[in-house]
Amino acid sequence: MSQTPLSYKDAGVDIVAGDALVERIKPLAKKTMREGVLAGIGGFGALFEVPKRYKEPVLVSGTDGVGTKLKLAFEWNMHDTVGIDLVAMSVNDVLVQGAEPLFFLDYFACGKLDVDTAAAVVGGIAKGCELSGCALIGGETAEMPGMYPAGEYDLAGFAVGAVEKSKILTGQNVQAGDVVLGLASSGVHSNGFSLVRKCLERAGNNTPSTLDGQPFKQALMAPTRLYVLNVLAALAKHPIKALAHITGGGLLENIPRVLPEGLAAHLHKGSWPQTELFAWLQHTAGIDDMEMNRTFNNGIGMVVVIAADQAEACARTLREAGEQVYTIGKIAPQGDNAPVVVN
Repeated sequence: MSQTPLSYKDAGVDIVAGDALVERIKPLAKKTMREGVLAGIGGFGALFEVPKRYKEPVLVSGTDGVGTKLKLAFEWNMHDTVGIDLVAMSVNDVLVQGAEPLFFLDYFACGKLDVDTAAAVVGGIAKGCELSGCALIGGETAEMPGMYPAGEYDLAGFAVGAVEKSKILTGQNVQAGDVVLGLASSGVHSNGFSLVRKCLERAGNNTPSTLDGQPFKQALMAPTRLYVLNVLAALAKHPIKALAHITGGGLLENIPRVLPEGLAAHLHKGSWPQTELFAWLQHTAGIDDMEMNRTFNNGIGMVVVIAADQAEACARTLREAGEQVYTIGKIAPQGDNAPVVVN
């Protein structure tokens, strides 16, 4: 008995939709092109040449996702900023080593491709790359019927940067007496959303209409701040000793990753303001200050460690570039204390 041959369409894969998405991505990616790009979107592999201004370049790579923040993007149909989150999570990490992000690749996976949704996501990715000075040179869009519920997708991103070997930030020259500067976050960023969603469940319909001057949903979904260009400018002018990107684990778990053994960061409670957003989350979750600083960035998205006599000049450079900068503490001997103390 003869059978009708099966095709991509029978498998649930829409080639036409995929082609339409590629055509919409190309002009977005073109806006992110920079020195070093030899071949980008469209080939089997993207080509990038490390700029010749580097004498002893060391490549620094990072990969991340957006986490359960995507669940709110699905529920609220807000897809245009999660791509910025995706880029920021990786390029901010690469920056911590002192590296300039050079290029970025993304992975977008779904059950059935919706061109408008995917284009909104990739548009955010392209915007994030543009704002951080790195090129979007490739990626993968995977349509996998049966793997994801209708209307849902997953994201992953991969960034590669470069730093002169002599300028890699390791934190090894951090010492007691150094100052800890905090750069304000734009909101929750992309960590802690499992607890955010629990807060939303607990609050039900009893949520504020605005937080920090933004509509409630936009305040929660505000994309992760891209610190790259402003911090690179500060690195070029000031002897910064260490940087810490405040992601999962908050201030309490991320700052110790860049401190030498035997040192601790003593942070001063109240030295940076708690926004309405974080106050609402803390009240709704019913958690103490310690748990807030462990779960969320709590208003500080990037930490800068620098010698005390250089701190004000560095802070001024960052403020002039547009960052909100707070002097949040000092480095001290750890002794019997935890690696981060907030008092």
